[in-house]
Amino acid sequence: MSTEGPAPLARLVAELSRLPGIGQRTAQRLAFHLLRAPDEEAFALGEAIREVKEKVGLCEECFNLAEGPRCRICADETRDRTTICVVEEPGDVIPIERTHEYRGLYHVLGGALSPIDGIDAEDLKIAELLARVGRGGVDEVVLATNPTTTGEATALHIAERLRGGATVTRLASGLPVGADLEHADEVTIGKALAGRRSLD
Repeated sequence: MSTEGPAPLARLVAELSRLPGIGQRTAQRLAFHLLRAPDEEAFALGEAIREVKEKVGLCEECFNLAEGPRCRICADETRDRTTICVVEEPGDVIPIERTHEYRGLYHVLGGALSPIDGIDAEDLKIAELLARVGRGGVDEVVLATNPTTTGEATALHIAERLRGGATVTRLASGLPVGADLEHADEVTIGKALAGRRSLD
C-alpha cells in the first residue's frame, strides 16, 4: 500500500495541491477534513465546483464573470455608462465594487501585456475595449491595471491607443507598487479611485 494512503485519497491530495496557495501539507489537511466531513457537506463542495464550471462564463460585453450572456453590472441600467474601468482579471472587479466609490461599467482584459511570457495585445481584450469606446457614449476610461511592471505597460499601451478619444485616467497613489489589486483593502482602493489622474 502507498505511504500516501488509499489511491482515491492520494488523488484528492494531488488535485487540491494544484490550487494556488495550497501546498502538499495543506492539501492533506483539506483532504482529511473532507474525508471526516458528513457526506452532504463533501458532496455539496463537489456540486458547487461542477455548477460553477457549467454555469459561469464571461460577459459578452465586458468579459467579467457572468451567469448568462451579460454580467449583473452590464445588465444594471442604473450604472453610469459613460465611464469604463479597465482591470486585468475578473477578481479585480470585486474589491473595486466593495469601495462603493465607482458606479460605472468595467472591461476585463484577461491579463496584462508580458512579451516575456508571450502575452501580446492580441491575447488580451484590448481590441474589444477600443470597439466599445469607438461606438461612442464613453467619456472616461479608468485604467485600474495592477501597479506592476506589466500592469503599467498595459496601461500605457491602452492610453496610447485611446489618445484623442475618451479621457483616460489612471488610479492614483494609495496602491503600493508591486502589489496586486485583488489583495488591497477597500480604503486604499477607494482613495486611489478618488484621486485618479489623467495620462494625457
